[in-house]
Amino acid sequence: MIAPRRILLLAHTGREEAREVACEVVHALRRHDIAVRLLADEAAQLGLTEPEVEVIGGVDGDAAADDCELAVVIGGDGTILRAAEATHGHGTPLLGVNLGHVGFLAESESDDLDFTIDAIVTRRYTAEDRLTIDVAVYQDGQQLTSTWALNEASVEKAARERMLEVVVEIDGRPLSRWGCDGVVCATPTGSTAYNFSAGGPVVWPGVEALLMVPISAHALFARPLVVAPTSVLAVEVQANTASAGVLWCDGRRMVELPPGARIEVRRGARPVRLARLHSAPFTDRLVAKFGLPVEGWRGAAQRRRKDNGGQA
Repeated sequence: MIAPRRILLLAHTGREEAREVACEVVHALRRHDIAVRLLADEAAQLGLTEPEVEVIGGVDGDAAADDCELAVVIGGDGTILRAAEATHGHGTPLLGVNLGHVGFLAESESDDLDFTIDAIVTRRYTAEDRLTIDVAVYQDGQQLTSTWALNEASVEKAARERMLEVVVEIDGRPLSRWGCDGVVCATPTGSTAYNFSAGGPVVWPGVEALLMVPISAHALFARPLVVAPTSVLAVEVQANTASAGVLWCDGRRMVELPPGARIEVRRGARPVRLARLHSAPFTDRLVAKFGLPVEGWRGAAQRRRKDNGGQA
């Protein structure tokens, strides 16, 4: 007996547009005999009940994504990051339908919904692994907590009026001491998120690397760093600092950092899988998402015409 196909759907149900798109996706997939699973609170907000959809009461580890071939996410990057938390342990590919402002993690737009649904029904999509980071917090040699991130882990000052005093370390060796507003440790996927706002470089997703970017650092050497994916980054909050700090992972999970805390960041044990419908290069995504000016570009075709004496 062939197992039924099943899709997990997660939506930003606080937005009317997202609710409308989510219901449209559910009804379209059900017409093709694809089961759709929803979290209980989202099902209630969408007005959907069993047996039309599968309803799961809560998220226990990767229980929500169990037996799901794909997770369709209706919303912006924040909703996709929330979905990544629910599916990370299972490795379910995430297919984002963008309703946000930029939506770098999303693969399609809401006005391409028919194309997106057809791609799901016909399995016309691929899965791309994205590097993550594992994050651990220590004090006096004892581990306080551990977590992970797809975009970034940021160590930030807790009090607006005070600077954070930190020493940063790469591969077990001290690099520099900074009085700063914080430090961002990012992945290539996160290079267009907080890292970008902090002045860090844009790194193509196919590049395996880790990034470290100081935020408003008062130091002679305070430049963005790009290191090997095998490197271990560490940020030590000085014990005599006037203000404690906070750790944010993907802007969603917060950990209070006492003076003397040590934060270690390394390549994550599990990547996040993003579903892809298009083969367009990342350059095109940058141009489209940021609205970059490319007028006047002639490209390789113009060069070839010149090499051939003006013949196309």
